[in-house]
Amino acid sequence: MKSLNIKISFLSVVFFAITTTYCSAQQGNATINQDKHINTLLDLKKKTNKNEDNSSRYKIQIYSGNRSGAYSSQKEFNNSYTLWNPTVKYESPNFKTWVGNFRTRLEADRALKKVKKKFPHAFIFKPKKKKS
Repeated sequence: MKSLNIKISFLSVVFFAITTTYCSAQQGNATINQDKHINTLLDLKKKTNKNEDNSSRYKIQIYSGNRSGAYSSQKEFNNSYTLWNPTVKYESPNFKTWVGNFRTRLEADRALKKVKKKFPHAFIFKPKKKKS
């Protein structure tokens, strides 16, 4: 009985070794057909998304206070995170450090969860519309 189990085990190992040497992954080519104006539209979308003054977007405030504190929090944020670019704004009488330009509250909430690890007093807000 033991010799039968040994023979089966040996044959299984040999079969496995032979099949793995002759197996190979599939290879193929993919052709992508797209409209020539898609790249132009993507560039336009990127420019629109970079609009920092869009009041329908959400931002995260990580600091409010004096000028030196705002710039040091901006520098600290740049050293800790690379996904979002912090900006310093002046709203009388405080300097504020804002992060991100999020389209939805859900995006901002996800980012806030990461940011709060380093900046526990951070919060989400929507900037007020500027009066013309």
